[in-house]
Amino acid sequence: MIVRMNHDEILEMLRRAGVEVPGGEEPIDVEVEVEDIPAGASSGASSDSSSAGSNSQEGPRSSRGAGDSEGNGASARTGASAKFGASARDRGKSAGERKNSARERKKAARAKAKGAGRSARVRPDIPVAPFMERMAQWSRRAFVILLVAIAAAAAVSYWWFHPALNVHSPRVWSWIILIAIVAVVWLKVASLRSVRHATLLNRLTLLPLGVILAFFIGVLMGEPFMPGNAERYATVLDTTEGDFAEDIQEVDYEDVPVIDRASAQLLGSRAMGSIPEFVSQFEISDAYSQINYQGRPVRVSPLTYADLFKWLRNRSEGIPAYVLVDMVTQEAEVVRLKDPIRYSESEPLARNVDRYVQLKYPTYMFDQKSFELDEDGTPWWVFPVQRRTIGLFEGTTIQRVVLVNACTGETADYAIKDCPTWVDRAYPSDLIIEQYNWSGAYKNGWLNSWLGQQGVVRTTQGTDGELGYNYLAQGDDIYLYTGVSSVTADSSNVGFILVNQRTGESHYYPVAGATEDSAMASAEGQVQNLRYQATYPLLLNVAGQPTYFMALKDSAGLVKMYAMINVEHYQSVATGSTVAATQESYLQMLASSGALSKEEVAQSGAEVEVSGTIESMAQAVIDGNSHFYLTLEGDSAIYDVELPGLVDIVRYGVGDQVTLGYAKPSDGKNDEDGAADASGLRTVTSLGGKRAKPSAGADESGAEGSEVSGAEASRSEMSDAA
Repeated sequence: MIVRMNHDEILEMLRRAGVEVPGGEEPIDVEVEVEDIPAGASSGASSDSSSAGSNSQEGPRSSRGAGDSEGNGASARTGASAKFGASARDRGKSAGERKNSARERKKAARAKAKGAGRSARVRPDIPVAPFMERMAQWSRRAFVILLVAIAAAAAVSYWWFHPALNVHSPRVWSWIILIAIVAVVWLKVASLRSVRHATLLNRLTLLPLGVILAFFIGVLMGEPFMPGNAERYATVLDTTEGDFAEDIQEVDYEDVPVIDRASAQLLGSRAMGSIPEFVSQFEISDAYSQINYQGRPVRVSPLTYADLFKWLRNRSEGIPAYVLVDMVTQEAEVVRLKDPIRYSESEPLARNVDRYVQLKYPTYMFDQKSFELDEDGTPWWVFPVQRRTIGLFEGTTIQRVVLVNACTGETADYAIKDCPTWVDRAYPSDLIIEQYNWSGAYKNGWLNSWLGQQGVVRTTQGTDGELGYNYLAQGDDIYLYTGVSSVTADSSNVGFILVNQRTGESHYYPVAGATEDSAMASAEGQVQNLRYQATYPLLLNVAGQPTYFMALKDSAGLVKMYAMINVEHYQSVATGSTVAATQESYLQMLASSGALSKEEVAQSGAEVEVSGTIESMAQAVIDGNSHFYLTLEGDSAIYDVELPGLVDIVRYGVGDQVTLGYAKPSDGKNDEDGAADASGLRTVTSLGGKRAKPSAGADESGAEGSEVSGAEASRSEMSDAA
C-alpha cells in the first residue's frame, strides 16, 4: 500500500504524535516507514475510510478521522511513527486499551526523536573534500599500508634532512605543521567512517589545529613591537665602549695579513695544481676559515671529493690533506695527513659531518660550522650551538660549541666559557653583525627605530651588497671588525666595533671617519692609472692611530701594492710596493699633516733618530711636491725630506749638524750605525739640529747666501756623480 503525504501533512502528523518539530521555513529531511496491515484490517479501514468519505459530504470531518488518514504508516528520520486506518476489530477494543496504546506510541515516538537528534549531531551535514569521501570508502588494509608508508617516509626524511628536535627550530616546525595537516585529514576521514565515534573524532581535530595556531602565536611573540621585546633585542649582544689605543696592540708588520679570502683561494688552487694525484680526485672546499695557527694568521680549508664517483673510489681511504695559506708571506701548501679526514661535508651518507653531529646531538640547533686546526695541526670541525632568547625563533645567541675531530669522529661538548683557546670562531660572523644591528636599532625602543630614529645605527655594507667586515688577530684570538654608521647618513662612520669570535666580547670605539667603501675608492684612485682593485680594509693600530690597511690587486688577483689611510684623516693616502715602504710613507704623511706630532711619533716607537753632518744635499720635485735628499758623513743611506711638512730643511746646508727622525723599518731594527734598509732610502718624519757657524765678517744675509750656495754646490756634485 502506498501512502502519499505532502510536507505540511507530515509535520502535522508528527506534532500530534508528540514529536518536537523545529519551526521556520527551512526544509527538514523526513524518512517514512510503512507498516504492513493485515487484509482484514485493510478492508475494514477501507470501509471506514469510505464511510468517512461519505460522511464528509454531510458535515465536517472529525479531527480523529483526519489524524488517522494523515498519519497512515508514516514516521520521520527522527524515528517518530503513527498508525492509522484502524480496522473493525480495533473499534471493538475498549477505550482504556486504545488510550494505553496511544500513550505507548507517543513514548516510542519521543525515544526515537531523541535518538534521531543525537544522530544528527554526530553526522552534521558539513561539506568535506571529495578525496576525503573517497578515502572513507577504503578498506582497513589500505589504511594500514598508507600509515606504514607515511611512517617509513618520515623516518627516512628525518635521517636525510636531520632537523633539530627542538621547539625553537624553524626546520622542525615545518615538519610539525605537515604532521598536523596529515592528522586533521586522518581524523576527518575516520569520522566519516564511524558514526558512533564521529563526535569525538571531530573534536580531536582541534588538537592539530591548535598546534598550528601555537606556531603563529610563537612567531608573533618574537616580533620587536611586542611589549618588552625591543629591550631584549638591544641586549642580546652586550657591547661596551673602549679606547682604541689602549685596547688594540700596535701592529707588528711581521704578522699583518696582506691577502684576503679571494687571494687565498687563488693561491690555494695553485698549490693544489702542483699535486696531480689530488687534482684528479679532489677539490678544495670554499671554507677558507681565517684562524690563528701557531701565532700566525692563516686561512685553512679541507679537500672534498670531486663528485659521487670520486667518493665511491676514495671513501675507504678518506681525504688525505687540507690546504694552508699563510696570509703574511702569501705561501700556500697542501698539508698531508697521517690520519685522513673521514668526516666531511662532501660525504653523502653516514659520515657526512652535519648529519653525524646532528644525530649525535638531536636536540641541539647548530649554527654555521667552521674548519679549524689545533696547535698540533689536527683538523677539527667547530659547531656553534644556538639558543633562542625571544619568542620561538628570535634573539639567537651562542651558548655552547661542539668540536668534531675530522679524522676520527671524536666529539667534545663545551660551554662557551670553557671553549679551548685554539678555537677562533665560536660566534659566526653573520650572527655578530645581526646582533649588533639589533642593538643599534632598538636601544631606544621599537617606535624610535621607525619614526624618530634618534641614535639608530647599523654596520656598514660591504661591496656587491654583502656584509662588510674583516678580521683582526690579537693574541690567540680573532676579532671581527666592522664600521658603524648612522641610518640617516651612511657616507661616513661614527665608529667601529671589535668582537671576539671565541668569547663574544664586544667593544665599540667612537672614531668618526671614512667608511670602508670610501677608503677603498680613495686607495684605488691613488693608482687609477694601474687599475688596481683594493681589498676590504683591515683595521690596524699604527702609532696609536686607527688605520685602514688594504692590498691593491691587479686584474689577475695578485697583490701588487699596499695602501694605508687614517680613519679620521682620510684625505691623504700612503701607498708602497712593500709593507715597510707603505708604513714609512704613512708615518711621514701623518707627521707632515699634523695628525701625528713629533713627540707622538717618537713615543710610539715607530721612529728612529740619527744625527750627523750633512755631506751632500739635493732637491727634486716629485708629483708636484718638493723633496730634499740628504746624505750624512759615514752613512750610506739617503734621507728624503718632503716639503711643506718639514720646511725648516731650507735653513740647512752641507756641513750643518742635523738630527733626522725616520720611520722604523718593518723588521723593527734600530741600528745605531744608521745602516740603510734594503731600499737605501729613508723617509724623514722629524728634523732638528744646528747650523754650521758662518765665516768671519759675513753678515746674516751673507751667511744665508753661503748656505744656499752650499746647497747648490752639493746639488751640482750629486748631478755630476749621477
